[in-house]
Amino acid sequence: MTLLIISPDYASHLFPLATLGTAWQQAGERVVVASGPATAEIVSAFGFERINLQLGRGSNPGTIRAEQQPSGEDDALRGFFDATRLGMVETLLFQAEARSADLLWNPVEVARAVQRIVREVNPDHVIVDHLAFSARLALQSAGILHADVVLGHPSALPLGDEVYGFPPEWPVAFRPDPAALGALRLVCERVRDAFTAQWNAALLSLDPTAAPSQDAFAQSGEVLLLNYPAELHDPARTALLPPHAFLGSAVREEARDDEVERWLADGILPVVYVSFGSFLSVRGDVLARVAAALGGLAVRVAIATGVTDPAELGPIPDGWLVRGFLPQVTLLRRAVMAVTHGGNNSVTEAMTAGVPLLVLPFSTDQFAGAAAIERAGFGLALDPNTVTVDELKVAAAALLALDGPARLHLDRLSDSLADGAGPRRAYEALLAIPVVG
Repeated sequence: MTLLIISPDYASHLFPLATLGTAWQQAGERVVVASGPATAEIVSAFGFERINLQLGRGSNPGTIRAEQQPSGEDDALRGFFDATRLGMVETLLFQAEARSADLLWNPVEVARAVQRIVREVNPDHVIVDHLAFSARLALQSAGILHADVVLGHPSALPLGDEVYGFPPEWPVAFRPDPAALGALRLVCERVRDAFTAQWNAALLSLDPTAAPSQDAFAQSGEVLLLNYPAELHDPARTALLPPHAFLGSAVREEARDDEVERWLADGILPVVYVSFGSFLSVRGDVLARVAAALGGLAVRVAIATGVTDPAELGPIPDGWLVRGFLPQVTLLRRAVMAVTHGGNNSVTEAMTAGVPLLVLPFSTDQFAGAAAIERAGFGLALDPNTVTVDELKVAAAALLALDGPARLHLDRLSDSLADGAGPRRAYEALLAIPVVG
């Protein structure tokens, strides 16, 4: 049996998708990954076959830098970074306007490349990133059954009167201006309609008999897999989902890092892990405030600075671990708290490790994810652009002392997600329904 995984050329997308493939690998099955060259080493590390597929202009092997992107994509990335400094609505507006170029890049050409790959690989099952819209166009127009994996917060698949790009929920600390929100929703609706028109034009070119979509963002495959814990999802929203399976998490195994292992063994204070992921690590100003706040607490801190120069953090206490990149899964397994931008990998990996989160969301589905963490009592969310060092310190101290029902519920959630539950759930879901006919 052969599994084909289709992923954008971004490490943050490929890591969970490839981790799902380990269930097939452990069963002795063949796994082939179609992705771009930037993530080729990740595919190799998993021991999978690889076939080249470029789904967009940009790429990210683990830490993204604007100067390493192709012309046009570099300016778009700088524009996004600038927008995050202005505020949440400004960031979401920028992302909405950029959506077509990001998510439907050369759709007909890419779709035909995907169809050629499917013919060449001849898979029994296909797993595709939900945001790989051109690839999903290929599969839908050719009648190729597939599993559609939502890697972000489930609101990445809009339901009911939701509009893609407009957060269905905000954390308590965020109080966006109603007029600004109204303007944002109008832009998201306009972008939805334009994007759907693009989708339908490409679909018509690929399959003249296909029925047009009413909302391309709301399209999903025959098998919907949500890389998210069901326990964090609003039951009322769950009831609106098409047939689906919540995977919980897809936590990868990491290679041993001797420096990190020595650091973990060489101290008795509790460990706090800090990372803003591959994109938002550019916000060194916020990382510096986090470092200042944690410096006043009895903890040892591991900070993944990404593209930020560690010198921007200010004086670093002795005994802290500060590097551009750190093995996140390894450190979360030993941490008592983490500070994050709220990306879905960070959230699901922290929940699997039973680690409460201080979330500083900047963009996209990070707001809805932060609100869910806060509602469950598993963390706190603050505005990264306005939060003070003192506010960060108070919030961190509160999470370090997490106890009572919230601590018990988080431990139970962690137990339910442990030992590769996500890949097993994906494997079972696909075996229950033949995916490629």
